[in-house]
Amino acid sequence: MAENYTAFPGEIESKDYHEGAVHKVFVNAYERDPKARERCIDCHGLSCKICNFNFGEEFGDLDRGFINVHHLKPLSEVSKEYQVDPIRDLLPVCPNCHAMFHRKEPALSIEEVKAARMGIDSLT
Repeated sequence: MAENYTAFPGEIESKDYHEGAVHKVFVNAYERDPKARERCIDCHGLSCKICNFNFGEEFGDLDRGFINVHHLKPLSEVSKEYQVDPIRDLLPVCPNCHAMFHRKEPALSIEEVKAARMGIDSLT
């Protein structure tokens, strides 16, 4: 809580926070071809195509070669096996930018994520 916060009458201020309870989650998992990922990276490189962040340049050997690969058409929308084009259908992005693609449903476009990063409110 903020340092200057005052509890209102009837409010109970608690300093106990509980995490770690276990619950089961059932989801569909979609197969990804590691060779398609490799071909995407071979073509597009290891820098994020949204913010240009490169883990290897920033952290050295610890994260050299690390990058997420985003499907421009989410596999959940395809909902069946299909032939992916690693150069046109996949995009290397850092985990932060990758998360931003999925902030809305359907997923945001490259242009929308880039605009949001630049502070342009194109999402209204």
